[in-house]
Amino acid sequence: MNRSLVILLGALVLGVALFGGSYFAGQRACRMTMTRPTDDLAWLREEFHLTDADMAHVRQLHEGYMPQCAEMCAKIAAKKIELQTALANGTNVTADAQKKLIEIGELRAQCQTQMLQHFIEVSQTMPPEQGRRYLAEMQRLTLGFHEQTEQSMSESAGHEHHQP
Repeated sequence: MNRSLVILLGALVLGVALFGGSYFAGQRACRMTMTRPTDDLAWLREEFHLTDADMAHVRQLHEGYMPQCAEMCAKIAAKKIELQTALANGTNVTADAQKKLIEIGELRAQCQTQMLQHFIEVSQTMPPEQGRRYLAEMQRLTLGFHEQTEQSMSESAGHEHHQP
């Protein structure tokens, strides 16, 4: 009976110690996350090991590109509304709806071209190996998941571009 009590108390103490350690570690991690300023580009510094000078140049390029991006997203969103209007009451794809689809495709191609050019410029500010890795990933995302990017960047999705 005495041995069972010692094992039970030992397990209880170990459980309390594990819970307490986990609780305090979680609190510390939460405080660190909450006090860290929001930085949309912080992942670049961490992922590609960029210096302060590299980050300053990347930020300058990013801030210069964002108005172009916002304008292009607004054009695409407006054209999609026109397409929805053209499709709203019909049971067939009208000539007007087809024209809107072509215009959306052209706008998306322009957008992708601008994005790729921006990513090339950003990649050139990085150390060569990091720049190649960054550009490959951005090309994959831009060409493979462009629709998701449009939706996340459009004002209709509740996200507004950060403008000074």
